[in-house]
Amino acid sequence: MSNQNINWAAIDANPKFQALHRKKTVFLWSLMMLSTVYYFLLPIGAAYFQDLFKIKVWGVVNFGLLFALSEFVVAWVIAFVYSKKANAEFDAMAQEIINETQGA
Repeated sequence: MSNQNINWAAIDANPKFQALHRKKTVFLWSLMMLSTVYYFLLPIGAAYFQDLFKIKVWGVVNFGLLFALSEFVVAWVIAFVYSKKANAEFDAMAQEIINETQGA
């Protein structure tokens, strides 16, 4: 890590930074809402849709158990999606903003 003098006030005032912040905030809130809804489907399903969650899929494994385990898969998918978007888009935008600020 280099010890560069970064003008944080200039970055904060940059319209590109504000656009990046807004874009990232909307994306993160969307992912958070998706994960929260999916998470709460488990207790709601277990309470109100017991017949669905009791359906045997294979041996002693039922739909409820598979749904509960799918929460781990969904968490990893959300982390992967965020990582891809951050690396491809957010980091490039941030680097562009830093380069503009240092060049000014």
